[in-house]
Amino acid sequence: MSFTSTFLARANRKPALPDDVSQDDAAPAPGRAAEARRALLDRIAEFIERYDLPVTAINLATICGGLSGSQPELAQAFAAREIAGEPIDQRWLDTLARLDPDSQPRIAELETLMDKLEYAMVRFAQTARSAQSETSDHRGAIGVQIAAMAEPGDIAQVLDLSRAMLARIEQVEAAMARSEAETAALRENLAKARIEADVDHLTGLPNRRAFERRLTSAALEARTKGEPLSLAFCDLDHFKMINDRHGHEAGDRVLRALASSLIEYAGESFFVARHGGEEFVLLFYGLDKETARERLDMMRSAQAARQLMNRDSGQPFGKITFSAGVAEVTEDADTRSALARADAALYRAKQEGRNRVMMA
Repeated sequence: MSFTSTFLARANRKPALPDDVSQDDAAPAPGRAAEARRALLDRIAEFIERYDLPVTAINLATICGGLSGSQPELAQAFAAREIAGEPIDQRWLDTLARLDPDSQPRIAELETLMDKLEYAMVRFAQTARSAQSETSDHRGAIGVQIAAMAEPGDIAQVLDLSRAMLARIEQVEAAMARSEAETAALRENLAKARIEADVDHLTGLPNRRAFERRLTSAALEARTKGEPLSLAFCDLDHFKMINDRHGHEAGDRVLRALASSLIEYAGESFFVARHGGEEFVLLFYGLDKETARERLDMMRSAQAARQLMNRDSGQPFGKITFSAGVAEVTEDADTRSALARADAALYRAKQEGRNRVMMA
């Protein structure tokens, strides 16, 4: 059975029957179940080898979802891709991942947990300050009483006890002060961690996580103001060839150079992020897709005119170019549909010879 027919069969699979409904193959025997698992693993391995895909947890989950029938929408997407004769590669699998609506709740859940942690630390710091203030007040009051009672007579035992209490309060006060300082340091570290979590450490650009949040907020603002908003995917041309010929460290420098070029031309009206691998994403505030395409094509032309040199070997990299696809976010009520449209335009740019910008 071909992969296409397998995907179609999985996509059209009927829902599982209730427990009280009988069906011959609804509950396969243990031997058949083991054979089915081995067959599924074999198909997954063959699929990965055929399309030369990396063995990662996300890839395995996606391919298994399509081949096993547990996610019919994935099976349909794979079947449509094969029928159209379009490549199934890592970039396209990443596209499926970023179009997965379930990823947004997971990001939102992470943000909520971080916010709750920060709030808890704020409350702890407030409690520490309150306790410190109260112990300070008690210390002052006990100090006054001790001074008033410091007379000859039988109150010596009471004075000793009061002094011990005062010493203990001072110890608690010092401990609370240290706790408050530690809490402040923890809050500062958390703020730094949140910033670092949004940064791609190779290029210094915002990462995909930061882009997802920015896209959501920018789309909401654009629709509220009635202004256009466009986005673009940019993919470095022949990046694998660069890595194969010059090494991965040189490839990393090329990525950093392209990131610097995009930042240089971006200005305040753009938002530039690294989306993963050799792919970058841009948001164009207040620009429709035609204007955004023109601006991005100027950036593409300027980049193509540059000649980069491998400083380790002294060999030239040659022209470093990128292809891009542009879509207008505010054309559709579904913000995330712009991602698919821009990705499709990028694919056309690659098909038509690279080093060009196509519009969705």
